[in-house]
Order: sequence, then C-alpha cells, then structure tokens
Amino acid sequence: MASAHLSDTVSRLRSHYDAGRTKPIPWRLAQLKGLDRMLKEAGDELAAALGEDLGKAAPESFLAEIDFVAAEVRSMRKHLRSWLRPKRVHTPPHLQPAKSYLLREPLGLVLVIGPFNYPVQLTLTPLAGALACGNAVVVKPSESSPATSAALARLLGAYLDPEAVAVVEGGAEATSALLGERMDHIFFTGSAKVGRIVAKAAAEHLTPVTLELGGKSPAIVEPGVDLAAAARRIAWAKFMNAGQTCLAPDYVIALDGVGPELERHLAEAVREMYGHAPAESEDYGRIVDERSFDRLAAFLDEGRLVCGGGHNREARYIAPTVLADVDAKDAVMAEEVFGPVLPILSLETLDEAIAHVNAGEKPLALYAFTNADTTKRKLLTRTSSGAVGFNVPTAHIDVPGLPFGGVGASGLGAYHGKWSIETFSHAKAVLEKPLAPDTMQVVYPPFTSVKEKIMRRLR
Repeated sequence: MASAHLSDTVSRLRSHYDAGRTKPIPWRLAQLKGLDRMLKEAGDELAAALGEDLGKAAPESFLAEIDFVAAEVRSMRKHLRSWLRPKRVHTPPHLQPAKSYLLREPLGLVLVIGPFNYPVQLTLTPLAGALACGNAVVVKPSESSPATSAALARLLGAYLDPEAVAVVEGGAEATSALLGERMDHIFFTGSAKVGRIVAKAAAEHLTPVTLELGGKSPAIVEPGVDLAAAARRIAWAKFMNAGQTCLAPDYVIALDGVGPELERHLAEAVREMYGHAPAESEDYGRIVDERSFDRLAAFLDEGRLVCGGGHNREARYIAPTVLADVDAKDAVMAEEVFGPVLPILSLETLDEAIAHVNAGEKPLALYAFTNADTTKRKLLTRTSSGAVGFNVPTAHIDVPGLPFGGVGASGLGAYHGKWSIETFSHAKAVLEKPLAPDTMQVVYPPFTSVKEKIMRRLR
C-alpha cells in the first residue's frame, strides 16, 4: 500500500472514530459477533492458509488458533457490559458530599501488528480486545505468513465494519510507514529486536505500546517426578508448530542427574507423537522461511544429539531435535531458539538453576516439573517471569482469568479476557460534587486557625 493511500486509510479510520460510531456497546458487540461468525464460517479457509504458510495440521490450527480466538470472543461478548460498567471508588470525607468512579473509554486508533507463527490467534485476539473497547483498528498481519495475511485481509473486510477496521498488507516498508503515523496505541507481537524498533517509533508520538515478545523460557526438571509424563508434556509444548511458539520451553534444566533418563523419555515422546519419520507426519509443521531454517540448522552441531537432527532446506524441515551435554556458553543457549531444537543443560541443584535463570533476561514463562512445595515457593519468590507453570508448560494461556504477557525483555503489558479491556481502554477518573452545599469553603483563602484545624482533622 502506497504511503499516501496508507495515510488516507489512517485518516479515514480516525475520522470514523472521532464521529463516535465505534463507541456504543451495540456496535462493539456487533463486531465481536462478526468475528465469531467469521471464525465459524471461514475456519476451514483459515486452517488451509495456516497449512500453506507453516505446514500446520488442521486439528492444531483449530485448537491453538481458530477455536482459541472463538472462545476469547465468546467470553468477551458474555462479559463485556459488566467489564465496562463504571466502578465506584471511595471518596474521602473532606470532599463529601460527592461520588467518585472510573469510566472506561476507548483509546482511539489502535495498530495491531501480528506475527507469523500464530498469525490467526496472535492477530485476532488483540483485535477482539481493541474492538470490545470501542476503538478503530489498523491490522498489519505478518508478511512472513502470506496466505494467512491475504485470508485475513479479505475476511475481516467482509465481516467487520470497514469504516473502523482496515487491514494493511506488505513488508517492512508498510510497517515502517504505519509506525510513522500517529496512533493511540500500538500492540506488537514478535521479537525483542523488532520490539525495540516499535517502541522507539512509538516514542516519537508518545504512543503507548504493548509488546508481546519472548525469550528463553526454561523447563526445570527435578528428581522424583514422573519423567515419562514430564517428557511428553515438554515434547508436546516444544514441538507444536515446529517449535515456533514464544511460550514453548526453550531449553531444559535437568537437575541432580535426571538428564540421561529424561533424554530417553523425550526421544520416546517424540516417536509417539510424530513417528519414526517426522518428515512424513501430517501433524508436524515446517519452518516459516529459509532464513529461519539457516539460523536453526546452525544449532544442530552443538552438544550431543539425542534424537532428531534431520533437516531439508528446500522443504523447510527440521526434525524434532533434542541436544544433551550443551554448555551455557553455546550459541543454542545464547538466544531464543524459536524452533524445534531442545537443548538440555545439566545442573546439580535448584539454587544453580535459579542463578542461571536470573543471570539472563526475564523469560516469558518459567516451567518446573516438581513434587516439592519448597521448590515452588523458591521459584515463585526468587525468579521473575511473565508466567509460571508447574508440571505443565504453555497451558496457562488457555485460562481466561489469567493475563498473558511478559516482563522486562520478554514483554510490556498483558491481555486476554478482562486484561484486554485494561490494555485497550483508558480508566477515566471522574469526580462529581454538587455546588450546594459548598463544603469547599474550608479550603478557600483566607486561611484561619479554625479552617486549618478542620482541614487537618478531615485528612
């Protein structure tokens, strides 16, 4: 989209918002209903696009993307009026008689920049939140998932108010042009590197941002747990979407000698899920592009190969791979893997694991497989992460009452459910006080000893 045309689109959406059309609750509910209907009627089309872009199996596409968003939308439709209801707050005695309350108001024009890895879920879920709050929205799908981007552009234009929602397709130039426009909020999901670029551009207009990034989310495994069950859950979370999941366990910390047995169970779990030839499995995805493939393939020679290692650049295929005997200084441990390569770092004690985690950036999530309450308390109080999952990775994203977001380098802000209302609206502070009786006279000059006593007593 040409820069002039893009600016016209932004101006049109802002004019529509300024006219007040997006603010009534019936309009908001109508947009959520349109999203819900789109997901039902065009679910197969979206699943096909996800298969084309990422090799996703249709059941996985519905589970982790299409049906996930539909559940979020249904919850918003059900609770929206109660979430938006003005909230009374206490008014101190010296201001009585009066009433104080918070009123949720839209932010204005919101830019949602989606990622390639879950291009339906991670684009439409924030869109739903922005619409529920009464905003106009510019949607920028990822150019790295072109089939899904094209499907979203066509479908959103057909199911939502085209005067309040616009889809802008294109590459980095289109994103840069959008970041140059004045927005009222920018919601970005992607890498920390690009997140810094977004934050810097937003600062030019003092635009608030929500940054959903990632990081090296560890999975700590202690002795005494059911290692077979732990391995299945780790393998499921890690190799879904060919490892291209921000919440996936990025690496395993095996404590106190559990590494060798855990290795065997992880290899078996991979075989159970994807067979002896994952390249032939209809349930295993592909790497999004050749640049990502090359970055991931460079990790395959590190450590000791437990299972996997097969790869085909032309097919963008890397087998589910587990690496043991890695060193904390290896390249695979230096950056977020974001692919189907799972390194195992062996340490002796929980304190060593905590020290290792705290030496890096705060992760999006921390997972621990343990039977000990003392371990849970130590991890909750001595580490910082966007979320914690005990004995199950990634599943917290499916709990409607929990916020989804990072902390520090893994993200800024959160959303999902009621948390989306807080992200995409402003809590306007309102105080109403009648002119009579004029109890404010006690604070008007000239001050007297009597006024001073009354003021100090009421505080």
